[in-house]
Amino acid sequence: MLFGEHAVVYNRPCLVTAVSARIKVTIERTAGGFKISAPQVKDVRFVEETVRLFQKKFKIGNGLAIQTKGDFSCQYGFGSSSAVTVATLKGLSQLFEIPLSKKEIFDLGYQVTLTVQGLGSGFDIAAATYGGILYFVTGGKKIEPLKVESLPLVVGYSGKKADTPSIVKNLKLKMKNEKRQIKIKKIFNKIAETVELAREKIENGNWPEVGVLMNQNQKLLQELGVNTPKLDKMCQAAVKSGAWGAKLSGAGGGDCMITLVTNDKRKAVEEAIKAVGGKVIRVKTCAEGVRDESNG
Repeated sequence: MLFGEHAVVYNRPCLVTAVSARIKVTIERTAGGFKISAPQVKDVRFVEETVRLFQKKFKIGNGLAIQTKGDFSCQYGFGSSSAVTVATLKGLSQLFEIPLSKKEIFDLGYQVTLTVQGLGSGFDIAAATYGGILYFVTGGKKIEPLKVESLPLVVGYSGKKADTPSIVKNLKLKMKNEKRQIKIKKIFNKIAETVELAREKIENGNWPEVGVLMNQNQKLLQELGVNTPKLDKMCQAAVKSGAWGAKLSGAGGGDCMITLVTNDKRKAVEEAIKAVGGKVIRVKTCAEGVRDESNG
């Protein structure tokens, strides 16, 4: 997630990039039963629900063996649940020769997310499906690719796995209080304004201004109460060592932060993140979305 955390759950836009870490899903028909081997996925219910939904919609049989391989662990908060959901849908569509458009894959994947988690915006399903950088509005009301080839991004992992559904639900509970709800909605609106400005600056390659907007978005997330001292230290260390800007990425409460840097400052910024206990995760941005690799 680049901009728009939490606000995107409530009908505001966000900006998200697909990263180069990938999950591969192999699906085969079997004589009977349903077997899953998915060590990269924290919650296999995403695979189970994807298959159940596909079976219900397209009336396919139950004899399937599903196996996953991945470039990364689910601990990093890189959307492994969404990636495996989308890849499973693509695999099933290929196996049973039922063509699905990207929007159809998104719609089914989003349905899976809502069934398993009970809430969510679907931005991660969209990123896994479409790839690249997307301007996204809750539930896929808008999914618009940005014409950007890469971002000068550094990703730092805090060392703590975030419980995204719990954090999102906790914020929803806070909004039951009328005074808090008014305050939170104002923050969401400011975040949405930041997203719109960031979209323009990213498309123009104006990275210093994007960095300024990152810092603004981070302050708004601090006001929401989803930041952590560790993430804040990592962001501050990055900016002090020469980054254009930095913010947490995702629900908060752990997982990752991101920062924009020039090539000549990249090493210094990475060292600064490590110095405060963070781990630098090397990924490329604007990666390709889901694809069929059955023919090599």
